Amino acid sequence: MLGATAGWLADPAHWQGPDGIPARLLEHLAISAPAILVALLVAFPIGAYIGHTGRYARLAVNAAFLGRAIPSYAVLVLVLPISLRFDPDIGLDVIPTFTAMVVLAIPPILVGTHAGLRGVDRDLVESARGMGFGERQLLFGVELPVALPVVLGGLRTAAVQVVATATLGAVVAYGGLGRYIVDGIARNEDDRLFAGVVLVAGLALVVEGLLALAQRRLTSPGLRGDPIGAA
Repeated sequence: MLGATAGWLADPAHWQGPDGIPARLLEHLAISAPAILVALLVAFPIGAYIGHTGRYARLAVNAAFLGRAIPSYAVLVLVLPISLRFDPDIGLDVIPTFTAMVVLAIPPILVGTHAGLRGVDRDLVESARGMGFGERQLLFGVELPVALPVVLGGLRTAAVQVVATATLGAVVAYGGLGRYIVDGIARNEDDRLFAGVVLVAGLALVVEGLLALAQRRLTSPGLRGDPIGAA
């Protein structure tokens, strides 16, 4: 099976055309990247607010965990009838897949942002407040720089989960690398199936590695500096 999978991946025919690996990879990234971005735009402000103020934290975090408990496939099934009525052209594949990925990405970003901010040393926060820092200065000049490793950790978790789970889009006729897995099962072609698994796992590892590198560089002491002094 390893040889058959390697042979399938090495076949030049599988690197060309609309069903080729580059095209499927672009489709996979085209649904994953916007989903992560939208989830970041939704979850980060909420996480920053509840982490900074402490207000509604239990409600927001519990809601995030509740959303995480809902399987992505269930989100696909729930959204599908609504999206088909909303737009028959993209309601079958794009909208359900995108929605499921956004729902999947929100909890780790929100919880990571909240946990990072709440984990900042309170003495540091009170010292900055005593120096005359306003709430906005306190959040962006003190708390976020210190909490950045945890915040980026939540984003990293969300990105890897979305990349790995976007394969479900193939179940509702979306493309992406999951297409090889679904088609491999349907056609009883194990080499196509396992090639899809390898490609998805490889992409997830690449994303994990790149984000880990970015997290290390962005949170290094030389780049972050002294939060109070920098502010």
